[in-house]
Amino acid sequence: MERLFEYKDVDRRFYLDVVRDFLPDNIIDVHTHLWAKENKGREQVGAGRNVTWPSRVADECSLGDLQETYRIMFPGKNVTPLVFAGLPERSEVDAYNLFVQESVRGQNIPALIFSDPAWSPEKLETEIISGKFCGAKSYLSLAPDRIPAGEICIYDFFPREHLKVLNRHGLIVMLHLPRKKRLADPLNISQLMEIERDFPDIKLIVAHVGRAYCRGDMGDAFKTLSGTEKMFFDISANTNALIFEELIKAVGPKRILFGSDMPISRMRMRRIEKGGIYVNIVPRGLYGDLSGDPNMMEVDGGEAERLSFFIYEEIAAFKVAAEKTGLSKTDVENVFYTNSKGITGI
Repeated sequence: MERLFEYKDVDRRFYLDVVRDFLPDNIIDVHTHLWAKENKGREQVGAGRNVTWPSRVADECSLGDLQETYRIMFPGKNVTPLVFAGLPERSEVDAYNLFVQESVRGQNIPALIFSDPAWSPEKLETEIISGKFCGAKSYLSLAPDRIPAGEICIYDFFPREHLKVLNRHGLIVMLHLPRKKRLADPLNISQLMEIERDFPDIKLIVAHVGRAYCRGDMGDAFKTLSGTEKMFFDISANTNALIFEELIKAVGPKRILFGSDMPISRMRMRRIEKGGIYVNIVPRGLYGDLSGDPNMMEVDGGEAERLSFFIYEEIAAFKVAAEKTGLSKTDVENVFYTNSKGITGI
């Protein structure tokens, strides 16, 4: 038994048979979270604005925990993360950011500030500069409470005044798309196009391939997004090979970034699509009482024993898409290392 989680023969075989030789020796993971036990990401922040299951994986994730996870899961590889906080309530944003800032001090590890849309542009700029952050991440849960969850738009949690600051400094924006239709939502696509046009020096990363986890989540978005020139897409916490294939066809391998969503992707699971939503299949009892959670399903016996890690499932799905679209070894290295090196300055 490892200190953080159990690493089984099924995991070792998955890594050796599917994952290891597909990956380059050096990897940059652009989507990871750090949090202390006392400021663990909440199970629920805002009414209906986020799912609850990710908080079940780890009570804490220090930088040391993250690095140990890489050592266990990716033997023989050198993995460097881009880090940011877990999901805070508004009153906790400063404490979460301070934990991340102190965690990476003296380390050659880039970090994003978790920005509050209620901040003035001057506060955002001051916090970024003083904390030596290389960009910002925010989330729809911090949009004004008066806005119903289904009506939140990008500018409600990344206001234009903040984007102007980030653009002026040429910084990263880690963007989680809001709205029920995710990447398929016309307003999301329109605002993505606006951001690329109006803020050309922002290094925009669309997280989780626009949160398009199921076929219906992408609609015909890639027809429009194929005309973009600068925005990036990370593949974190996504295991849909078809989505990856369409992404590769639309934007090519130089604007796709590997991300894990650690420590969430330590979850022992595989994902299916059922009734138009994603469902994580997990061993019974491993993650507490899951009754009433439509995104989770428990299994027993041999099926449970065959389950490995979320992160391996993600990489395996991207491997399928890479093979179908004819990506070269250099293309894969771009996705897992070179592209991220260019925008993080590692």
